[in-house]
Amino acid sequence: MLDCDIPNFISLEVDKLVFDYNGTLACDGIPIERVKAKLNKLAVDFKVYVLTADTFGTVKEEFSDVDVEVTIVDSVKGTEFKKKFIKELGSNSVIAVGNGSNDALMLEEARLGILIIGPEGAATRSLLKSDLVIKDINEVLDILLNPTRIIASLRR
Repeated sequence: MLDCDIPNFISLEVDKLVFDYNGTLACDGIPIERVKAKLNKLAVDFKVYVLTADTFGTVKEEFSDVDVEVTIVDSVKGTEFKKKFIKELGSNSVIAVGNGSNDALMLEEARLGILIIGPEGAATRSLLKSDLVIKDINEVLDILLNPTRIIASLRR
């Protein structure tokens, strides 16, 4: 669990992490190097979810050795599904991470929305709905493992 106050911004009491898959944790359906090990470290303190349309049909197999819950998203109605998923988890207890246009509402709904500008780039729509922008998924995971970095970035 992450429990901290970000001065003049928000108070975080977060125990759930929700990640988009392709473009965020993976590129072309293949997990980015070191992501799985870091997700397992985070799973000690958080419930970790991966949301995906599973374009390549490989996510469950790729993450069979990772302590995450994989949820398949309808590729047509993914934007609304992701927002509803965050709401059902309890929006104030979630940090969401994504990069695509279909992640915009999820990033906005979560207590903290992190946009990643990964190998696929990032959608401007999602950029405008996020609280924090980071260029690499491993840097996002490192920040979540060292939350004082979140405070340093977001305090006002």
